[in-house]
Amino acid sequence: MINNVNANPALEGQTDSVAMVEEAIRQTGETADNVSIGFWELFTSGGWLMWVLVALAAVMVFIFVERFIAIRKATRIDNNFMNRIRDYISEGNINAAVDLCRRTDSPVARMVEKGIERIGRPMGDIQTAIENVANVEVAKLETGLPWLASISGGAPMIGFLGTVVGMVQVFIGMSANTSGAIELSQLSAGMYVAMVTTVGGLIVGIPAYFGHNYLVARIEKLIFRMEATTIAFMDILNQPVQK
Repeated sequence: MINNVNANPALEGQTDSVAMVEEAIRQTGETADNVSIGFWELFTSGGWLMWVLVALAAVMVFIFVERFIAIRKATRIDNNFMNRIRDYISEGNINAAVDLCRRTDSPVARMVEKGIERIGRPMGDIQTAIENVANVEVAKLETGLPWLASISGGAPMIGFLGTVVGMVQVFIGMSANTSGAIELSQLSAGMYVAMVTTVGGLIVGIPAYFGHNYLVARIEKLIFRMEATTIAFMDILNQPVQK
């Protein structure tokens, strides 16, 4: 009875099918291991445009870090700064107020210093002088941001250029093949250029886009504080001087 079961053709067929499936799975795994590609090979397959994207990425990181540090430094100011300026001006101690502004390295302090130096002139002239200093300070803080914005838009376009170049290579390979049979391996080089450069362009462009918007938001917040400081300083000048 046991021998009849073992000799059953249906069972033998099922065993053979299972063995064939296991063999196919094993071969598929070996094939996947054989075609695996490293990061450096993937990078170089993108062509010379990948080096352009690397250069843009380096510039992006440098500009963002340098501007972030500069903007953070510009926003650091003592919360009692304007209170001390008010006390000095109310007491008529102009030299102490100027000295405090010079010891405080920030755009707000330089604005107030310029306003203090104009005390005695018409209020319109004082406000104009303060606004001129504010415009100069904001322009300094925005240095490099146009480059960051250009990278955020230009890097994906360079990636798209790589896509076009890769597809051109694909069609050139297809047209050069006179046998009529086109193999995927013959088109892989062009496809790598097309896909890898697109991914590289997005990897560079997306952080540049968000980094630019973040820095602009920080500068706008500082501009609001500078405007509030200007109003507070003009109010101080309108107060009577204590004798």
